[in-house]
Amino acid sequence: MHLGWTPHSLTRHIARVFTLIALLVGWLSGVPSWAQSVEDIRVQGDRVVVRFDAPTGQASAFLLAGPRRIALDIQGARPGGRISAGGPVAGIRQGAHSDGARVVLDLARPAILTEGSFGGDGRTLTLELRTVDDARFARAAAEGRMTFLPPFSYAASEPRPRYTETIAVPARAAPVSLPRVYGSDDSRPLVVIDAGHGGHDPGAISADGRLYEKDITLKVALAIRDALVASGRVRVALTREDDRYLVHRERFEIARRLGASLFISIHCDSAGNPTATGATVYTLSEVASDREAARLAARENKADIIAGVDLGEASPDVSSLLIDLTQRETMNVSARFARLLGREAGPRIPVKTNFHRMASLLVLKAPDMPSVLFETGYISNASDAQFLASREGQQRVAQTVRHAVEVHFATQMASR
Repeated sequence: MHLGWTPHSLTRHIARVFTLIALLVGWLSGVPSWAQSVEDIRVQGDRVVVRFDAPTGQASAFLLAGPRRIALDIQGARPGGRISAGGPVAGIRQGAHSDGARVVLDLARPAILTEGSFGGDGRTLTLELRTVDDARFARAAAEGRMTFLPPFSYAASEPRPRYTETIAVPARAAPVSLPRVYGSDDSRPLVVIDAGHGGHDPGAISADGRLYEKDITLKVALAIRDALVASGRVRVALTREDDRYLVHRERFEIARRLGASLFISIHCDSAGNPTATGATVYTLSEVASDREAARLAARENKADIIAGVDLGEASPDVSSLLIDLTQRETMNVSARFARLLGREAGPRIPVKTNFHRMASLLVLKAPDMPSVLFETGYISNASDAQFLASREGQQRVAQTVRHAVEVHFATQMASR
């Protein structure tokens, strides 16, 4: 059993590329291949379900106070259709905004978004709500936007901006040696755990100067390794098992060379405000993935860029499409795992209200390997630091990751 990229899955992706090319031809000829409209917005208990008549672009949401509202921006969609409020939502308004539609949920009582996801066909967006007190709502409103990615963001009426870059391709340094893989069953998926920082790079330092991020991340990574190996469900490797420094690209290149099905980079957050607390998880942002796809497409040696496929003979346009399509799928899988991690973290460790975030982080830029960066808490917060430095705290983080990983791969198996 292999849960990573397979020839069959690659065939599906290539077929989607040709579908995309046909859609692009239709767009270039002036005949739109889709027309997205909001068909229905319905509150069902603590869920808000938005349906469209065709796949649409990505969406994002943020909270507003005075009065309390949730604003949802949907790229490439036209407002309209039926609405049905209820539960924590007193009313629903919608209108044109920028390059899409804005939906405003007027709240009857304080409620925050805990999760949002598109259906497999890209035509349904489901938002999960949770009723909270005024203080929790205010904190969530200060967190900024949550972004929700459709299965394939090509299904937007406006093509995403494409980046072109001219780069100098440096000679490759000698590859780093590959680490030990724990677990003897080669049919099991491989998870690579990356302990952030190390060696001359201490990372963040606690307020009393006694705790270094590089030491905590290593202890947490070792605890995660032990928990995953004990589960018997996956194989595990660590990018480092001692106090050494690796550059960012070495970290995810190790995972790619090992054929990892999932990459998790462990860190501790830090802030000038000593009261900042709670874990967060990051996945790659939309803009960052565009830039990385452009960089990869421009490389002189295109062999083995994505899932063992040699793009050396492919035209620049086809190379870019294949890389971009693969990275879109990788980002969606990463986002789903991030949501699982948040679900498992809540009962076990302190978490921030807006747990899942997106950023341009170099360590997440492998185009064909789902990747997340897990900020396990704030080393600048005395309580978080004490928790993460303790064996109990490390075990709780490890169990969080173990349960999320088990559900992640069980879900993948069920969908095949």
